[in-house]
Amino acid sequence: MRVGVVDRPAGDRRRREEPAPAGGAPLFELRDVGKTFGSGTVALEGLDFAVGRHAFVSLLGPSGCGKSTVLRLIAGLLRPSRGRILWHRRISRGDIGFVFQEPTLMPWATVFDNVWLPLRLQGRGRREAGEEVERALAMVGLSDFARAYPRELSGGMKMRASIARALVTRPKLLLMDEPFAALDEITRFKLNNELLNLWAKENWTVVFVTHSVYESVYLSERILVMAARPGRITGEIPIPVPHPRDEAFRLSPTYTEACRRVSAELRRAMGE
Repeated sequence: MRVGVVDRPAGDRRRREEPAPAGGAPLFELRDVGKTFGSGTVALEGLDFAVGRHAFVSLLGPSGCGKSTVLRLIAGLLRPSRGRILWHRRISRGDIGFVFQEPTLMPWATVFDNVWLPLRLQGRGRREAGEEVERALAMVGLSDFARAYPRELSGGMKMRASIARALVTRPKLLLMDEPFAALDEITRFKLNNELLNLWAKENWTVVFVTHSVYESVYLSERILVMAARPGRITGEIPIPVPHPRDEAFRLSPTYTEACRRVSAELRRAMGE
């Protein structure tokens, strides 16, 4: 299934030209996107933003502001109730990797078979897909655990396996829904560093959902701050610090000041 332009409902023919995001031509844009569920809940309203190719953009906001809904709209798992999602290059469903907050691994299957699943659903046999699966496991440091079962893995290793499953199709766009939220701080920092290294090496576009000001500042080139009821973007903060980033950045005055600015914007979005 191809992910393409999602049009406004008939009768709404407004057009607005949005500037390309900093850092390059856009991969996709949301224009005046809203989402209302069948219950009548208005989850999102008036979203306008673009994401550039090879960008790392974070969505930051409180629970219930619609961050996960935004990812599902981008992935084509939901359709907007209004507005348009415009793609500036041809993207197939297989070009999009999705990492959820929980690893959601099949407990009866080995790590290899869990990572093989997306290729299996494409009709790829186990032997045929072996090289791609092994490559994905190597990318996340799990080559030695291909025959292990999820119950034998730590929380961080389970999340690595989940990331490998998203990477096995070699996506152009990686959507990540609070993937490190349940991990301890040391493991979270380590996986943050590994994610940035992979992003730089593989040239993905990443849209990353988080509740953490500190994580968003460390990872992102740009942070979109969201408010709830209805979900909307209230602020956009660039983090103009070059990559690669390391622990020296976490300890720098630049990082501290960026966290202060993002925290202030988040408080404003929450009406505090």
